[in-house]
Amino acid sequence: MSDEAEPSSASSPNPTRDIAQVPAVEVVTTVAVHLMSAAAVKCGLSDDPDAEDQIDLAEARILITALAGLVNASASLVGGSHAGPLRDGLSSLQAAFREASVIPDAPGEGPGES
Repeated sequence: MSDEAEPSSASSPNPTRDIAQVPAVEVVTTVAVHLMSAAAVKCGLSDDPDAEDQIDLAEARILITALAGLVNASASLVGGSHAGPLRDGLSSLQAAFREASVIPDAPGEGPGES
């Protein structure tokens, strides 16, 4: 018998799911969490000792704006139990962005506020 792994058969569980089997709500929330995580790091919110060195507000602006677009476009479709936490996360990131900015944006002009 060789040391190579045998290809998956129909009877063995596949550790990856076919994208067709993933509910849309799960895809949206997963993407939102990735955007939130990346934006948090770019705003300096990571636990990493080098968190301040990772601050990049230009990058954070892009990520937060993309997150806002996703949340606003999907909120009525994913339901309140998913939309509420996504909106809360977005608001927290917008506040963190404002706090990290040396020159704050005018009200309504911050990332994802338009």
